Amino acid sequence: MNKERLQWLDALRGFTMLLVVANHVYLVSFDTSTKASMFMSLCLLFRMPLFFFISGFLSYKALFSWNVADTARLVQKKLRVQLVPTFVMMTAWIALFRKPFWQAMETAWLSPTKQGYWFTIVLLEMLLAYYAVCFLVSRLNRLRFFRGITTNRAIVTMWLLALLGYATMYMPKWFNWYKDIFWHITSLTEFVRFFHFFLLGNLCHRHWNRICRLLDSPWFFPLLVGIAFIGSTDYLHWHNLRLHWANLPRTLAMYSLVLMCVAFFRYYENWFTRERVVGRSLQYVGVRTLDVYLLHYFFLPHLPAVGAWFKANPHNFALEGTAALLVALLVVAFALLTSNILRVSPFLKKWLFGR
Repeated sequence: MNKERLQWLDALRGFTMLLVVANHVYLVSFDTSTKASMFMSLCLLFRMPLFFFISGFLSYKALFSWNVADTARLVQKKLRVQLVPTFVMMTAWIALFRKPFWQAMETAWLSPTKQGYWFTIVLLEMLLAYYAVCFLVSRLNRLRFFRGITTNRAIVTMWLLALLGYATMYMPKWFNWYKDIFWHITSLTEFVRFFHFFLLGNLCHRHWNRICRLLDSPWFFPLLVGIAFIGSTDYLHWHNLRLHWANLPRTLAMYSLVLMCVAFFRYYENWFTRERVVGRSLQYVGVRTLDVYLLHYFFLPHLPAVGAWFKANPHNFALEGTAALLVALLVVAFALLTSNILRVSPFLKKWLFGR
């Protein structure tokens, strides 16, 4: 992939981080449910799937050697980058904003979402699962009997299995494994919920030339728009399907919206270069997503009156989105400022932000 494509991808990651913060603004700052907002409900369909899609896309290293030494160093680095900052920031946030401390800590660890600090833990689990498959395939290929196994085939198989596991979460009549406390403590419920998007991103990177031809075809984007409209409208408004089938239009909408975002940023990649203010700003957020994610919870304002107004005046799609995004920009700015201050220390730069 050339430099320009990497630039628009960083910008896309920054855009996604902004949507994550905007959702938390609406949920926490405005003290209301995202289900009460059509804008937030729509964003909820694709913001985290898109985040994991990008993470999976970037996890593919074509020239990486999956030997024992290199794989061990990679795993060691990811353990440090993903776990240490998460534990430190979650502990600090609970100490400042939750009482009593130990009870709040227990509640956080028993919850799959970890007071909001679940993303880095789940991403680590995805990376470890992906690394394990790549390493295993590289080992098996040394044996004559297993030389037909390729990493691409293994990832496709894992993606199909991940889709199957995801589907069972929405079939309570037959499956209830996700209710067990083990899945909550480990956040593996969220792993199963989003792992197939991570693998989709990885597969798209592996077959990027083919994906580009598909994105450039005259019929593909209109098809995505049609599927996204029908799927999201049925899930959010029509509710034609019931029980285990109800998740089908939602999932189709999620996939379509993710690919639409990728297609949009790639098509307008000239907007998102470092020579443009928008591109430069989104890229800056994109390369600091870990910093923003870890720190933004500390700066979410308390604005329940705004949420009360939106509850009393629903269906203000443009106003809801504008208000949430404007506050989110302010929160992101404070998070980045704090990140730059902390990065003055090489020790904190390494252990809090993995640099």
